[in-house]
Amino acid sequence: MSVQKVVIIGSGGFAREVLDVFDAVNAVQPTFDVIGYVVDTEYGTPGTIVNNKPILGSFDWFRQKKTDVQAICGVGASEIRRKLVTRAEQLGVQFCSIIHPNATLTKWIEIGKGVVITAGCILTNQIQIGHHVQLNLNCTIGHDTIIEDFVTLAPGVLVSGNVRIKKGCYVGTGSSIIEKITLGTWSTIGAGSAVINDIQNNSTAVGVPAKEIKTKMDGWHLK
Repeated sequence: MSVQKVVIIGSGGFAREVLDVFDAVNAVQPTFDVIGYVVDTEYGTPGTIVNNKPILGSFDWFRQKKTDVQAICGVGASEIRRKLVTRAEQLGVQFCSIIHPNATLTKWIEIGKGVVITAGCILTNQIQIGHHVQLNLNCTIGHDTIIEDFVTLAPGVLVSGNVRIKKGCYVGTGSSIIEKITLGTWSTIGAGSAVINDIQNNSTAVGVPAKEIKTKMDGWHLK
Protein backbone atom coordinates (compact mmCIF):
# COMPACT_ATOMS: atom_id res chain seq x y z
CA MET A 1 0.00 0.00 0.00
CA SER A 2 1.41 3.39 -0.99
CA VAL A 3 1.81 6.12 1.62
CA GLN A 4 0.15 9.48 0.90
CA LYS A 5 2.20 12.63 1.54
CA VAL A 6 0.23 15.27 3.44
CA VAL A 7 0.72 18.82 4.70
CA ILE A 8 -1.36 20.45 7.42
CA ILE A 9 -2.52 24.03 6.87
CA GLY A 10 -1.92 25.81 10.17
CA SER A 11 0.33 24.89 13.07
CA GLY A 12 -1.72 25.91 16.11
CA GLY A 13 -3.49 23.83 18.72
CA PHE A 14 -5.99 22.05 16.50
CA ALA A 15 -3.40 21.51 13.77
CA ARG A 16 -1.33 19.61 16.34
CA GLU A 17 -4.41 17.56 17.23
CA VAL A 18 -4.87 16.77 13.54
CA LEU A 19 -1.29 15.51 13.52
CA ASP A 20 -2.22 13.31 16.50
CA VAL A 21 -4.96 11.72 14.38
CA PHE A 22 -2.53 11.00 11.57
CA ASP A 23 -0.11 9.47 14.07
CA ALA A 24 -2.88 7.25 15.47
CA VAL A 25 -3.84 6.05 11.98
CA ASN A 26 -0.22 5.32 11.11
CA ALA A 27 0.25 3.38 14.35
CA VAL A 28 -2.36 0.92 13.06
CA GLN A 29 -1.12 0.90 9.48
CA PRO A 30 1.35 3.29 7.82
CA THR A 31 -0.91 5.28 5.49
CA PHE A 32 0.18 8.94 5.57
CA ASP A 33 3.49 10.79 5.59
CA VAL A 34 2.87 14.18 7.19
CA ILE A 35 5.78 16.24 5.91
CA GLY A 36 4.99 19.47 7.76
CA TYR A 37 2.84 22.59 8.03
CA VAL A 38 2.01 25.47 5.70
CA VAL A 39 1.24 28.77 7.43
CA ASP A 40 1.22 32.46 6.62
CA THR A 41 4.57 34.01 7.51
CA GLU A 42 3.21 36.00 10.49
CA TYR A 43 2.23 32.72 12.16
CA GLY A 44 5.47 30.81 11.84
CA THR A 45 8.99 30.83 10.45
CA PRO A 46 9.96 28.18 7.88
CA GLY A 47 12.12 25.54 9.51
CA THR A 48 10.52 25.90 12.95
CA ILE A 49 9.76 22.45 14.37
CA VAL A 50 6.29 21.86 15.84
CA ASN A 51 5.77 18.42 17.39
CA ASN A 52 8.60 16.98 15.31
CA LYS A 53 7.30 18.40 12.03
CA PRO A 54 8.68 21.49 10.25
CA ILE A 55 6.91 24.59 9.10
CA LEU A 56 7.52 24.31 5.36
CA GLY A 57 6.65 27.86 4.41
CA SER A 58 3.74 30.05 3.38
CA PHE A 59 1.13 29.31 0.72
CA ASP A 60 3.80 30.02 -1.88
CA TRP A 61 5.13 26.58 -0.98
CA PHE A 62 2.14 25.12 -2.83
CA ARG A 63 3.23 26.93 -6.01
CA GLN A 64 6.00 24.39 -6.39
CA LYS A 65 3.31 22.14 -7.93
CA LYS A 66 3.84 19.23 -5.60
CA THR A 67 1.16 17.12 -7.23
CA ASP A 68 1.93 14.12 -5.05
CA VAL A 69 1.07 16.01 -1.83
CA GLN A 70 -2.41 16.47 -0.41
CA ALA A 71 -3.48 18.85 2.36
CA ILE A 72 -5.85 19.13 5.29
CA CYS A 73 -6.76 22.29 7.18
CA GLY A 74 -6.01 22.33 10.90
CA VAL A 75 -7.74 25.61 11.74
CA GLY A 76 -10.79 25.34 13.98
CA ALA A 77 -12.62 28.59 13.17
CA SER A 78 -15.06 27.83 10.36
CA GLU A 79 -14.81 31.15 8.51
CA ILE A 80 -11.00 31.22 8.62
CA ARG A 81 -10.85 27.60 7.46
CA ARG A 82 -13.05 28.45 4.47
CA LYS A 83 -10.72 31.29 3.46
CA LEU A 84 -7.59 29.15 3.78
CA VAL A 85 -9.10 26.24 1.87
CA THR A 86 -10.24 28.58 -0.91
CA ARG A 87 -6.71 29.97 -1.24
CA ALA A 88 -5.26 26.47 -1.40
CA GLU A 89 -7.80 25.26 -3.95
CA GLN A 90 -7.00 28.23 -6.18
CA LEU A 91 -3.44 26.86 -6.25
CA GLY A 92 -4.68 23.43 -7.30
CA VAL A 93 -4.24 21.77 -3.89
CA GLN A 94 -6.11 18.49 -3.33
CA PHE A 95 -7.45 17.57 0.11
CA CYS A 96 -7.63 14.32 2.03
CA SER A 97 -9.76 13.33 5.04
CA ILE A 98 -8.61 11.68 8.27
CA ILE A 99 -10.56 9.56 10.79
CA HIS A 100 -9.14 8.49 14.14
CA PRO A 101 -9.11 4.69 14.56
CA ASN A 102 -10.92 5.10 17.90
CA ALA A 103 -13.89 6.79 16.24
CA THR A 104 -16.91 4.57 15.59
CA LEU A 105 -18.60 4.87 12.20
CA THR A 106 -21.01 2.58 10.41
CA LYS A 107 -20.76 1.95 6.69
CA TRP A 108 -23.84 4.10 6.05
CA ILE A 109 -22.05 7.43 6.13
CA GLU A 110 -21.00 9.76 3.31
CA ILE A 111 -17.88 11.82 4.01
CA GLY A 112 -16.53 14.68 1.91
CA LYS A 113 -12.97 15.87 1.41
CA GLY A 114 -10.85 17.63 4.03
CA VAL A 115 -12.81 16.13 6.93
CA VAL A 116 -11.27 15.55 10.38
CA ILE A 117 -12.95 13.10 12.77
CA THR A 118 -11.13 12.79 16.09
CA ALA A 119 -11.03 10.12 18.81
CA GLY A 120 -14.19 9.03 20.57
CA CYS A 121 -16.68 10.26 17.96
CA ILE A 122 -19.66 8.01 17.27
CA LEU A 123 -21.65 8.27 14.03
CA THR A 124 -24.60 5.97 13.38
CA ASN A 125 -26.29 5.66 9.99
CA GLN A 126 -27.54 7.57 6.94
CA ILE A 127 -25.35 10.52 7.88
CA GLN A 128 -23.98 12.98 5.32
CA ILE A 129 -20.85 14.95 6.13
CA GLY A 130 -19.77 17.70 3.74
CA HIS A 131 -16.33 19.02 2.89
CA HIS A 132 -13.84 20.40 5.45
CA VAL A 133 -15.95 19.45 8.47
CA GLN A 134 -14.26 19.04 11.86
CA LEU A 135 -15.65 16.76 14.56
CA ASN A 136 -13.70 17.22 17.77
CA LEU A 137 -13.27 14.70 20.59
CA ASN A 138 -16.24 12.61 21.73
CA CYS A 139 -18.98 14.02 19.49
CA THR A 140 -22.00 11.83 18.76
CA ILE A 141 -24.05 12.15 15.57
CA GLY A 142 -27.48 10.53 15.28
CA HIS A 143 -29.15 8.94 12.28
CA ASP A 144 -30.20 10.86 9.16
CA THR A 145 -28.21 13.95 10.12
CA ILE A 146 -26.74 16.25 7.48
CA ILE A 147 -23.63 18.26 8.32
CA GLU A 148 -22.74 20.73 5.59
CA ASP A 149 -19.36 22.14 4.50
CA PHE A 150 -17.05 23.92 6.98
CA VAL A 151 -19.05 22.97 10.07
CA THR A 152 -17.10 22.71 13.33
CA LEU A 153 -18.30 20.65 16.28
CA ALA A 154 -16.25 21.35 19.41
CA PRO A 155 -15.58 18.52 21.91
CA GLY A 156 -18.50 16.67 23.42
CA VAL A 157 -21.28 17.89 21.13
CA LEU A 158 -24.34 15.61 21.10
CA VAL A 159 -26.42 15.66 17.91
CA SER A 160 -29.71 13.76 17.80
CA GLY A 161 -31.28 12.24 14.68
CA ASN A 162 -32.65 14.11 11.65
CA VAL A 163 -30.67 17.26 12.41
CA ARG A 164 -29.36 19.57 9.70
CA ILE A 165 -26.30 21.66 10.51
CA LYS A 166 -25.83 24.11 7.69
CA LYS A 167 -22.67 25.50 6.12
CA GLY A 168 -20.10 27.10 8.39
CA CYS A 169 -21.96 26.57 11.66
CA TYR A 170 -19.82 26.40 14.82
CA VAL A 171 -21.21 24.37 17.73
CA GLY A 172 -19.52 24.97 21.07
CA THR A 173 -18.20 22.45 23.57
CA GLY A 174 -20.74 20.24 25.30
CA SER A 175 -23.78 21.49 23.41
CA SER A 176 -26.79 19.26 22.76
CA ILE A 177 -29.13 19.42 19.78
CA ILE A 178 -32.47 17.62 19.90
CA GLU A 179 -33.97 15.78 16.94
CA LYS A 180 -35.26 17.47 13.78
CA ILE A 181 -33.51 20.78 14.43
CA THR A 182 -31.86 22.98 11.78
CA LEU A 183 -28.90 25.18 12.61
CA GLY A 184 -28.56 28.01 10.09
CA THR A 185 -25.59 28.84 7.89
CA TRP A 186 -22.65 30.46 9.68
CA SER A 187 -24.49 30.36 12.99
CA THR A 188 -22.73 29.94 16.34
CA ILE A 189 -23.95 27.85 19.25
CA GLY A 190 -22.40 28.73 22.60
CA ALA A 191 -20.73 26.13 24.77
CA GLY A 192 -23.08 24.05 26.91
CA SER A 193 -26.21 25.14 25.06
CA ALA A 194 -29.29 22.95 24.64
CA VAL A 195 -30.83 23.60 21.23
CA ILE A 196 -34.55 22.78 21.08
CA ASN A 197 -35.61 25.18 18.31
CA ASP A 198 -34.27 26.00 14.86
CA ILE A 199 -31.51 28.62 14.76
CA GLN A 200 -31.52 31.24 12.00
CA ASN A 201 -28.67 31.96 9.59
CA ASN A 202 -25.79 34.09 10.94
CA SER A 203 -27.17 33.98 14.49
CA THR A 204 -25.45 33.38 17.81
CA ALA A 205 -27.47 31.31 20.28
CA VAL A 206 -26.59 30.47 23.87
CA GLY A 207 -28.15 28.97 26.98
CA VAL A 208 -30.50 26.24 28.17
CA PRO A 209 -32.63 26.30 26.18
CA ALA A 210 -30.58 28.11 23.52
CA LYS A 211 -31.84 31.56 22.56
CA GLU A 212 -30.62 33.79 19.76
CA ILE A 213 -28.82 36.81 21.21
CA LYS A 214 -27.45 38.48 18.09
CA THR A 215 -27.38 38.20 14.29
CA LYS A 216 -24.68 39.19 11.84
CA MET A 217 -25.28 40.56 8.36
CA ASP A 218 -25.30 38.15 5.42
CA GLY A 219 -21.85 37.68 3.97
CA TRP A 220 -19.94 38.70 7.11
CA HIS A 221 -17.76 35.59 6.83
CA LEU A 222 -16.55 36.63 3.38
CA LYS A 223 -14.81 39.79 4.61
